[in-house]
Amino acid sequence: MKNNYACIGLFNPKSPENVGSVMRAAGCYGVNSVFYTGERYDRATPFYTDTKKIYESLPLIGVNELEGVIPLGCVPVAVELVAGAKPLTTYKHPARAFYIFGPEDGTLKKGITDFCEDIVCIPTEGCMNLAATVNVVLYDRLAKGDNFSHHQDSLKNKKNISEITGHNVGSGEGGDC
Repeated sequence: MKNNYACIGLFNPKSPENVGSVMRAAGCYGVNSVFYTGERYDRATPFYTDTKKIYESLPLIGVNELEGVIPLGCVPVAVELVAGAKPLTTYKHPARAFYIFGPEDGTLKKGITDFCEDIVCIPTEGCMNLAATVNVVLYDRLAKGDNFSHHQDSLKNKKNISEITGHNVGSGEGGDC
């Protein structure tokens, strides 16, 4: 039984396009569930950017507050471009993480960053799009190893198949992530 997993919390996401793209990233990187707060997303149209329809197999759950839904044993990690945040480039991801992302047009409330054990940032010149930020954080988790994604074995198999057949498996052809 695996003890490693990741969940995502979205604080008041701005648009359905971003939530759809977050869901697609969550499916590609083996996230276990996605929670969101706020009313803006509820009033928006469904996620047409989730072309893989990940929402059909991965829970997307609207909640009042993110602190109350932190899975047992998960480390809450705020992802925010603020002074004093740990740069993602040197960050060691917890085996069980609950990554919390703010909206593109705002920041995480102090009440959220206060309950997070870590605050990390992607050291860029300015803020990134929400979905792009989620992709970068999840890729970083995968790339740094420790088998934190349940897709690790699948990715290793694709690499082995590519080496044996000479075909670039997972290149995007045929609808792979």
